[in-house]
Amino acid sequence: MQTMKHADLAELPTVIDITTAARALGLSRTYAYHLAKHGDFPCKVIRIGTCYRVPTAALRALLDAD
Repeated sequence: MQTMKHADLAELPTVIDITTAARALGLSRTYAYHLAKHGDFPCKVIRIGTCYRVPTAALRALLDAD
């Protein structure tokens, strides 16, 4: 899986799936799901039924942090 470039982040919708967030963070899909399931994902995750969604604003805040 190829990581995302900073320009790609600007084109993301308001909420993204966990796989897209994992790509942006350079994590594997499996590890991202593991972190989300255990409440250890590095930014906010919203669980809707069996789906995980990540607010793009939270992801950007994490990636822009110093």
